[in-house]
Amino acid sequence: MSPSDNNKKTLKKAVHTQSEQIKNSETKDHKPLKVTALRYDPEKNSSPVIVAAGSGFVAQNILKVAEENGIPIYHDDSAATLLSKLEMGQEIPPELFQIVVNIYISLLNLAEGSDVGDRLF
Repeated sequence: MSPSDNNKKTLKKAVHTQSEQIKNSETKDHKPLKVTALRYDPEKNSSPVIVAAGSGFVAQNILKVAEENGIPIYHDDSAATLLSKLEMGQEIPPELFQIVVNIYISLLNLAEGSDVGDRLF
């Protein structure tokens, strides 16, 4: 068996293991993980924009990228579910502004006394 064949088996196992973890976490007691990433640039948009969204394995990858890049994460299943229904690149509509305000307030509270504030502004 060549080294590349061995790597392929390892990769398949890693993907399979992650898939099994997702399946196991999506029982009737648990809803699938949903994640939505927002970005706000007041020079380009009048409200925050959806830059990534997904569930299950995709959601885990979005969270991983956020964590690796020091992007603050706000946990709210209802907000993630509502925001994940929007399309990529879509601005948040006015009827969902209160959700974004709640996220922003939470992140501001988190930023007090930490370097999170530097990444928010």
